[in-house]
Amino acid sequence: MEIFGFILPLWTVFLGVIVIAIVAWKLIKFAIKILLILVVFFAVLIGLDLFHVFDTIQQLLSGFI
Repeated sequence: MEIFGFILPLWTVFLGVIVIAIVAWKLIKFAIKILLILVVFFAVLIGLDLFHVFDTIQQLLSGFI
């Protein structure tokens, strides 16, 4: 197989495809973990807002000022 003017054996192309697939899979797993962390973080914020925690904190702070 010829790529960019270089003749590469088929096993190097196969090895390159495997390495690219492994790196892509690790990047996808990392992105999924970050996405899950963000979803949990925002779910906690929505839950705290649902129980009026931020309103209570704001009222306590405005009472001291």
